[in-house]
Amino acid sequence: MIKILAFAGSNSSTSKNFQLIQHTVSLIEGYDVQVLNMSKMPFPLFSEDLEREEGYKNSLLELKDEIQKADALILSVNEHNGNPSAYFKNLIDWLSRVDRDFLEDTRVFLMSTSPGRRGGAGSLAVTKDLLPRFGAEIITTFSLPSFNHFFSKEEGITEEPYKTDHHERLQDFLFALEF
Repeated sequence: MIKILAFAGSNSSTSKNFQLIQHTVSLIEGYDVQVLNMSKMPFPLFSEDLEREEGYKNSLLELKDEIQKADALILSVNEHNGNPSAYFKNLIDWLSRVDRDFLEDTRVFLMSTSPGRRGGAGSLAVTKDLLPRFGAEIITTFSLPSFNHFFSKEEGITEEPYKTDHHERLQDFLFALEF
């Protein structure tokens, strides 16, 4: 069975991107889906000194192993000032030090949302260019603008054309996993 790992690039306990992840995986049937809540995974700020003196945390090594065991990844990245959050960038820095090709042969459905009208478009673009450096294949992307207006916990994405676009992109991603 195809294994999909899903998480948000945010360590916030109220992450809008994690809510989008939860909604997305609720629409998937017939796959082994594992969801990680990154608010429960703190990592120290990367530094070469810390890496040399203390090495890698077990939680980091376990995360890398989970990513590498998965056939695919659903990732939703948050945005701070037009870029991925410091947490997500730090996570990528640590993972790439453990194994530069930690995403090798990993197919990715990359998403982003924010309360603003751009839906995290800056972070999405940066991350879309960044992840292939570590071996990822970005299958498709999705951005949901105005999260507070177009999303509810009960219904998920509430507005067209975003609801249909999300569904179609998820189906494209799942179709790509079969081949």
